[in-house]
Amino acid sequence: MHIVTTIAGSDSGGGAGIQADLKTFQELEVFGTSVITALTAQNTTGVTGVFPIDISFVEKQFQALVEDFPIAAMKTGMLYSSGIIQAIARMIGELNIPLIVDPVMIAKGGESLLQQEAIEALCSSLLPLATIVTPNIPEAEALTGRTIRHFEDMKQVAQSFLQLGVQCVIVKGGHLAEPLYAIDYVFFKNGQSFSMQSPRIQTKNTHGTGCTFSAALTAFLGRGLAMEEAIIEAKKFIQLAIMHDLAIGNGHGPTNHFAYQQHKEACEVIIHET
Repeated sequence: MHIVTTIAGSDSGGGAGIQADLKTFQELEVFGTSVITALTAQNTTGVTGVFPIDISFVEKQFQALVEDFPIAAMKTGMLYSSGIIQAIARMIGELNIPLIVDPVMIAKGGESLLQQEAIEALCSSLLPLATIVTPNIPEAEALTGRTIRHFEDMKQVAQSFLQLGVQCVIVKGGHLAEPLYAIDYVFFKNGQSFSMQSPRIQTKNTHGTGCTFSAALTAFLGRGLAMEEAIIEAKKFIQLAIMHDLAIGNGHGPTNHFAYQQHKEACEVIIHET
């Protein structure tokens, strides 16, 4: 049994955060464990409250897991504060397992999920430990101070992350003004890169896409897939989850975590070397 861990906030609406991660882990047949960094009161229409967990209790959750389970891969999501980030980085630094960092900063409705002073801690403490970092375009711009409009901009942003010690950067292109396709660009420390292209789905139900993609990536790496294969399968997982959305709630509904197992043979992601 492959055991993986998510370190993130709780989403009471079930579409993102810890809940989305554990659903994804279950669907991909890995055993999911968790460290909760914050509680949120939210649904598909927005976040109405955030309650951060005391740093000492975040540490206690983490320690309880690593003392008992052979964890194959970890991911981080909403970390909220610089204190939590530094504590997590200190504990992860003592391990030697794949780490996926999803730099969650803004909720789908626009609410901040990362304090401003935490951005520096994320860059200085946690990203140097990351195997893969998975920013969308606004997150990549905020973390690097660069503007992204074209592929060349993505390359420059990726280099900024790689120089911190990250082994692989996936810049998710969903925010680009490309009407037909969603194109994600993958950059490795060894200089290799490729893009993943899939049809753009016209839907408002995209709550938790970043969490779900990074959780799928964590599950596939935890199962032992090679990095490139894990990335491509995670892209298929989120593409199908968006394509077969659940239409739940009155706002930005969640993606469908059940869709991959039902439709994975019919999903095609076009790969281009860049």
